[in-house]
Amino acid sequence: GSAVAPDAAPGPGSVSDGQGTDAAPGLSVLVVSYNTREMTLACLTSLLSGTGAPLEAVVVDNASSDGSAEAIRAAFAHEPRLTLIAEAENHGFARANNLAAARARGRRLLLLNPDTVVLDGAVDRLLDFARARPEAGIWGGRTLFADGALNPSSCWARPTLWSALCRTAGLTGALRGSERFNPEAYGGWRRDSEREVDIVSGCFLLIDRPLWDRLGGFDPAFVMYGEEADLCLRARAFGARPRISPDAVIVHHGGASETARADRVARILRGKAGVIRRHVPGLRGRAALWLNRVWPLTRWAAAALRGALPGRGATARGAENAAVWREVWRRREEWAGGW
Repeated sequence: GSAVAPDAAPGPGSVSDGQGTDAAPGLSVLVVSYNTREMTLACLTSLLSGTGAPLEAVVVDNASSDGSAEAIRAAFAHEPRLTLIAEAENHGFARANNLAAARARGRRLLLLNPDTVVLDGAVDRLLDFARARPEAGIWGGRTLFADGALNPSSCWARPTLWSALCRTAGLTGALRGSERFNPEAYGGWRRDSEREVDIVSGCFLLIDRPLWDRLGGFDPAFVMYGEEADLCLRARAFGARPRISPDAVIVHHGGASETARADRVARILRGKAGVIRRHVPGLRGRAALWLNRVWPLTRWAAAALRGALPGRGATARGAENAAVWREVWRRREEWAGGW
């Protein structure tokens, strides 16, 4: 792939190819898009119009078939802060972000999903937070769904044997508000206070460039899902202490590039298996991997049971969910070993 720019040489009034001689900005925002044209346009508009800090945006389009690259080029033809890299193949999330980072010039990198909307100067607030807590090395914010409800996926705790057991036994689903039984999601914490966390989600993740370079960026073995968990856990080994700020708020729709639910669940489980394999040692790790493998079977059984209960709505939803989990279980050899 190559940087895409109009026929004229890049400069004011054009989509830049990122090779200009301007002073390097303090922040490079990396956006990887795949078949999310309208959401990507909304994301970039909110970022560029709602951020006061000097920045560059480096957008990698992963061979979208919905005209995303062409739409970005047209919409931001007069935006010199934006670099578009239109790829002829889908590299996945990890490789595409590494490609964007290689082009970026900023002292800090902000990973931003294309299915997000920046609210209330969220990027400026996150930069202020990073300046106030430099020891963290990695920073994140608070994410909401489009209706304003909390989207808790802005951060996670590391996977453990206990968290795998709770999930497979159904305790996580039944007791979502309990941090003891829903430990990976920090159950009960509404992301409304500052806190150190194990993992900041790649949908809104700020990292110092020297730390990113020391880590080698994302491990490209993680094609999609699990890459930010692996990055953050490796960063913690180097002394980073990722933190979340409640003041930097974005909308994150979630899962917009994947419409087939079974495919998405299979990839999530594959990413989780990869993280467990690398970061949960010994017998605990092997047991956690087994529980991760069995989890879809227990979900299938629970969904099938709910589908058999009285009530047409419950029956339909239960049957639909059972079909998804049955499909994921049938494909277990595809994802159980991780990336």
